[in-house]
Amino acid sequence: MRNKAIILGGLGTLLILIQLINMLIGGRLAQFGIHPREMGSAYAILTAPFIHGDWAHLGNNLLALLPLAALSMADGLRRFAVVSGIILLLGGALVWLFGRHALHIGASGWIFGLWSYVIARGWLERAARAILLSLLVLIVYGSMIWGVLPTDAGISFESHLFGALAGVVAAFVVRRRRPDIALPTNNAPKFWA
Repeated sequence: MRNKAIILGGLGTLLILIQLINMLIGGRLAQFGIHPREMGSAYAILTAPFIHGDWAHLGNNLLALLPLAALSMADGLRRFAVVSGIILLLGGALVWLFGRHALHIGASGWIFGLWSYVIARGWLERAARAILLSLLVLIVYGSMIWGVLPTDAGISFESHLFGALAGVVAAFVVRRRRPDIALPTNNAPKFWA
């Protein structure tokens, strides 16, 4: 539990420090955002989630990222790292391949990925704890579904959509398979209804 709190605190601190640096240098870190289909910006798949346009952008993302990251850590830090890696790489690559010609920055793709991961995990694993976490996320963050629609030209719905898709893929990749149920043998008593 302590390691998870340290990682969450470290993640929040890192994002705040990056935003502080970005503010001090006049927003020039935005150049490390995703510019779709520009070969020289493919590296930004890994940097864009850590850069935000302003403090409000960062604050809104932290309010969702940290709780969803904490819920995603329910089965351990290693699983969280794998899930986050899939979301950041796959979601970012899809934005780079299919996004509008615009600058795409911010952690919202990661947020939507963690959101869909927790929900999909409950569906796929069907374990009581996973289902409860899925229901909690649906109750608290259910309205996020509207974020995958292109409702505001200044918001990268592509990051939201592709992050969410990557979260579902991550849930499939790391899911725990339920054990097979043994069928009764011929010697077992039979009951008829």
